[in-house]
Amino acid sequence: MNAGRILIVDDDEAIRSALGEYFTSCGHEVVTAIDGADALMKFVPGRFDCVISDLMMPKIDGLELLKRIKMQDSLVYFLMITGFPDTNTAVNAIKEGAYDYVTKPFHMEDIRIKVERILSTRKTKKSLKTMTGLFWALIASIPIWLILGIILGMIWK
Repeated sequence: MNAGRILIVDDDEAIRSALGEYFTSCGHEVVTAIDGADALMKFVPGRFDCVISDLMMPKIDGLELLKRIKMQDSLVYFLMITGFPDTNTAVNAIKEGAYDYVTKPFHMEDIRIKVERILSTRKTKKSLKTMTGLFWALIASIPIWLILGIILGMIWK
């Protein structure tokens, strides 16, 4: 598994600590926040690969946090967790850009698998973007090589 940078947001100290310790032990860089407001102060666009956030929190809830973070960094993946499962909330979270929605109680292994998928998807997209750039550079350089070949052919003739 590739090490990732994860922001964990939960007002429940036990869950926040458990997730933080677990992902740190898996080799990830972890930053924790006690609520949405704290998360927004700690969030830096481009710094995190994934945000794991509780839905129900004081000050700024998970859905509002999702919206605000996605406005700052559309590439970050967001994993919503909640102890209050509701189909409408899950649908709204996915519509707003959440990668997935997990209900409490959850198994750490399930969360780890989802984070692995996120990191794999990010790596694949980054590689695809690099390959696309190389492809367009190659396409753009073909006319230059053709012209150079014609000029050199005329000079050596």
